[in-house]
Amino acid sequence: MSDTAYETKANASPLDDAAMSGVATIGDYLALLKPRVMSLVVFTAFVGLLIAPGSIHPVVAFTAILCIAVGAGASGALNMWYDADIDAQMTRTKERPIPAGKISPQEALTFGMVLSIFSVYAMAIMVNYIAAALLAFTIFFYVVVYTMWLKRSTPQNIVIGGASGAFPPVIAWAVVTGNVTIEPLVLFAIIFLWTPPHFWSLALYKTGEYQKVGVPMLPVVAGKKSTRTQILLYSLLLVPFTLAPTYLGFAGWLYGATAIVLGLVFLVLAARIVVVGDDKGDAKAAASLFAYSIFYLFALFLSLALDHGLGFSKGLGL
Repeated sequence: MSDTAYETKANASPLDDAAMSGVATIGDYLALLKPRVMSLVVFTAFVGLLIAPGSIHPVVAFTAILCIAVGAGASGALNMWYDADIDAQMTRTKERPIPAGKISPQEALTFGMVLSIFSVYAMAIMVNYIAAALLAFTIFFYVVVYTMWLKRSTPQNIVIGGASGAFPPVIAWAVVTGNVTIEPLVLFAIIFLWTPPHFWSLALYKTGEYQKVGVPMLPVVAGKKSTRTQILLYSLLLVPFTLAPTYLGFAGWLYGATAIVLGLVFLVLAARIVVVGDDKGDAKAAASLFAYSIFYLFALFLSLALDHGLGFSKGLGL
């Protein structure tokens, strides 16, 4: 890929702090935190907290979840600060607070940095240092490694950068146990494998917008056919791997059965993208998988929580 193939942050036109259209509201600052993304992050962390062995005081548990939520929101704010130039050019993101002129880039940067420091410091003081270190690394990875480096430089941005969204259950596990074992790493791997099909399905029906702003998403660089194949391959890796919690003994038959049913639907939708190909149904098929993938991850982790809460995994052991 040539140096001129895609625009970079350096030569893109920055937003002018003076071009503000009004006073920001609480809702604008909440939007800066990417609440929809945050909700899934918080939920997967909560499940990790719930199934981790041992006990934890409810106040400590609440504090930990709050810190993870604030850290995720801070990451979102810093992402919006850095990506404001391309957000302003994309239909999906042009109404975000910064490109809409409701919050200045400098305000977003300050807001994100304050929340980042607060979340990590509170986690360290009120929970434990291991969880705080993992939270700090997660914020750093999303903001610096993914947003500032990978997103605009490689079509593998989602594959590598997806690790940041997979850390919350690991952080939560460390909150309860003070360490990291194989169980949270399995949960990490499930989210990690889920991320490429999830985001590449979005990129398939938003290819034109990513191409316009110079973000080298896989369908822009490798084409839609290759992207559809990659989606199916990752789905074929993901679905069998979701059975690992049952195989390893920290989930029971309720989770296992749910994972199979949910996974079969996921595979059908992924295969449909390949079968449809480049005809006019391509965008619809991609949009269907993207929407289902959000429900899929939520339902998968919900079944894990229910399985644990109802005691179906007790006595299985490793």
